[in-house]
Amino acid sequence: MAAAIFESTIKSNPVGRWYIELKDTSDEERVEYCLDMDEYAQKIEEMGAEYGGDIEVHWRADENVNQQQLNEVRIEIARWEQKMQEDAAGEPGV
Repeated sequence: MAAAIFESTIKSNPVGRWYIELKDTSDEERVEYCLDMDEYAQKIEEMGAEYGGDIEVHWRADENVNQQQLNEVRIEIARWEQKMQEDAAGEPGV
């Protein structure tokens, strides 16, 4: 069985705050909205569990998302990845 494909789209609301729209491409009605990386990670884990963790994530950004917002998302992803590495190594968070 092929990996489930999730689409993660960085979006901007009318007041300029970014968020991530998470879609399960095999179930177009399944859409989640995440306001930060912790929420995104939780939703990915929950949705991915339905497929035994065999998932592929495709990233994109809407045209109205500016460079500053993209950078904020990249920083959040890097922080989340660092936290996961520290948790896996049993190191305390900073």
